[in-house]
Parts: sequence; C-alpha cells; structure tokens
Amino acid sequence: MGLTETIACFIRDSGLKDCPPEAVDKAKKVIADTFAAILAGAGSEVAPPLLRYLEASGGSGASPIWGTKLGATPEVATLVNGTFGHALDFDDVLSMMPAHPSAVILPAVCAEARTRPLTGRALIEAQVIGIEVGGKIGLGMTVGHYHRGFHGTGTLGIFCATAALAKRYGLDVATTCGALGIAASMASGLRRNFGTMTKPLHTGWAARSALAAVQLAASGFSAGDDVLEAKSGFFAAYGVPESDPGVTARGLGKPWVIVDPGIALKKYACCYASHRGMDGVLALRRRHDFTADGIVKLECRMPPGGMQVLTYPDPATGLEGKFSLQYSLAAGALDGQYTLWSFTDEAVKRPAIRSLLERVVARETQQCRGDDPEFDKRSSGSRGFVEVEIALANGTRDTIRIDKPPGHPARELTWDDLHAKFTDCATQAGLAPDRAQRAFELLNRLETLDDVSAMLDLLC
Repeated sequence: MGLTETIACFIRDSGLKDCPPEAVDKAKKVIADTFAAILAGAGSEVAPPLLRYLEASGGSGASPIWGTKLGATPEVATLVNGTFGHALDFDDVLSMMPAHPSAVILPAVCAEARTRPLTGRALIEAQVIGIEVGGKIGLGMTVGHYHRGFHGTGTLGIFCATAALAKRYGLDVATTCGALGIAASMASGLRRNFGTMTKPLHTGWAARSALAAVQLAASGFSAGDDVLEAKSGFFAAYGVPESDPGVTARGLGKPWVIVDPGIALKKYACCYASHRGMDGVLALRRRHDFTADGIVKLECRMPPGGMQVLTYPDPATGLEGKFSLQYSLAAGALDGQYTLWSFTDEAVKRPAIRSLLERVVARETQQCRGDDPEFDKRSSGSRGFVEVEIALANGTRDTIRIDKPPGHPARELTWDDLHAKFTDCATQAGLAPDRAQRAFELLNRLETLDDVSAMLDLLC
C-alpha cells in the first residue's frame, strides 16, 4: 500500500478513541487559540482589502465570516476566515512541519456548520486527525522543504485540512485518495511573501483549496491515487533528497502529534523565531527595571539558521516588524510588554524605536547551536538556544539563556492565558464582551456540544 492510500485508511479507521486522554484538552486549547487569532485578524490591515474583494466578487451566503456581520459561500468564507487566522502571525506553530496548521483546518471544517451539523467532539476529532496527517507529512518531507523556499502552511497545511474534512464528512478511502490528489496540485506558498499580506493568504488559500478538493472528489472528480509517493508526485516535486514517504507512513499515530511533540501556542503576535529573544528581553527588563534611555547595547545571539526568516532588520511597516528580530527586541525593551498594537505601522515608526535600533545587535553564532543531534532537522524557532545580553549605562551587564519560548509545549499556555488572549483578540475585532465570554465558555467544554453552530454564531 502506498502512502496516499495508507493515509486515507488511517483517516477512515482512526479517531479520538485511539488517542491518549489528554488529547482532547490539548486540542480544545488549540481550537480556542485559533478562533482568537481569526477574530484578531478580522480587525487587522488584511481585512479591508479582503472584504473589498468579497464585495467585488458579489459574494454573499450563509457561511459566516467571523469577526464581521458578513456571510459568503463556504469556499469564500473559508478563504477569508483562513486568511484572518494567520493575518497577525498569532496562530499556532507545529515545528515538525514547520507550519501553522489550525488556521487552515478550522475554517474549512466549520464552513458548512449551519447546513451540515457538526458536534463539538467531531470538530475536535477532525482537528486531531488533520494535525496528525499534516504533521507526519511534514516529518517525512523534512525541513528541507521549507529551506527550498516553500511556506509549509500553504504547501503542507492543505493536507491537514483535506484530512480533517475527509474525517468530518466520513469519506471512503477512494474518495479521500482523490481529494488528496486534487489537493496536491493546489499546494502553494512561497516564503518570499513573508512580511506581506500574501503570507496569511497562503493559509486562506490552502483552506479554500482543501474544501474544493474534497467537494470535487466527492462529486466524482478524478486525480492520481498515488500522488504523494509517485515518481512525479508531491514528495518528488516538493521535497529534497532526504524526503521519505516511508517516514510518514510509519509515523501515523505513533505517537499522536497533538500530544507529542504537541502544538505551540503563541504569546506574541509575530514570527515564532523571535519569541525566545523577546522572552529574554522581558525577563531582563523585569530583573533590572531599565528604560530604553539606559541601554548602551542590547544583543541577541541566535543559533545558526535561527534568523533565516527574520529578514527585516530595519522594518518600515507593522507586517515587516513581525519578521524583524531587531524591532521585536527594541519594542520589548522600550515598552516592557508586547500587545497587538506592538506590530502596527504606528508602533514600528516611533522615533524612540528608530533611536533604539541603533543599539540593538542580532546575530547567529555557533555557540547557540547546543548539542542537539536533531539540530539540522528543526525549524528556525525551535533549534538550539538563544542568549540575550544587556549592557546598561550604569555599568550593569547581564545575559539570559532561553531554550523554549512561552507557549511551547514544554511551557504550555494555561486556560487563563488563553482567556486573556481570546478577550484581547475579540476586542480587536469589535466583538461584544458578553458574546466573547460566552463563546470562550463553550469552547472550554467543546466536547459536550451537540452542535457547534451556536458557538460559531457568537463569533460574528
């Protein structure tokens, strides 16, 4: 049996019954976090052009666009909601892909919740299956896929959503193979677009394409049934010499990704590769109670490859600031905290930031590589360790080492942390506080819901 069929059989035969008990709570946290990120995206700079696109296309329909009063057809709503989910770079991270899978999965799985009812437990199960399939495809592809210039959220996330939809709709093996075949030809996303609106569009496009692939396959549309492993298939075309479909096939459910290695949930609304340095700046600021005027030099030392996607040393916009380690360090040193506002055009262009950037140094060094034998297989934000050093005008010098950022599975966000994040994101979207509170309460007991549509309606 080839990889494509193996995955299709796994989707058909596996479910929450096969997962460790803690999988449900971990999946619920990821789902609540993703809806928070979608709401925040509805209040971001990505929203106006997306909604103009919706209006120009004559779009309207029963599928809600969360964080707004609007509706659209299922595919268009999936595109918009998925793009919202990654608009602020505040959604989850799965370093083994590396990608942000859940903002691809949830908009697609929930797109038809009003017309094709979905229980909370079925939503959780689809989410877990989607993460498992996409994560293990990423593991088989290796990080070399990312290094080639592909954005895994688009190129691999589409398989997360396709798998989740196949589970949600109970597709048979042949139809699931067809859906995976169609999805493989739609897989897209290039890292060159990081720092622009097109990066989050990768997410929405992958979600919409997965929904289209499943609907086409269910309608009888054909595709190669060995598309992942074939000589001219996905692994061959998108992979590197080290890519191995066998790694994916052998790894499904062994262990379950949602539990091991787990999903990172972001505390800061920017590129994950910056988070350890940002955490270090805040820790040093708490320890020494300094102000920006007292800084002589602020240096962040990163592992080799740790700055690969942090390509804007002197950002001019909020979007570029999300991919600027130098700016992120300076903002933390100046403000003592990070908020959604930290990554707006206004925040990036502050004169105080421009002055402080002259005293910020960020560089890669072999000394931060560590002794991890899997170093070269890890993503920019999870390899090695990070050191942050401060030199103050009063003569103080101090260095802190950060191995894992907040929100990493080893430093998991609590439900209280998620409640605070959800509330902030709902405020960004202009959602009434009582609606946000009721939605969060329902997400906290998602597995008990007979129909998720009432919860989803609260997000509008």
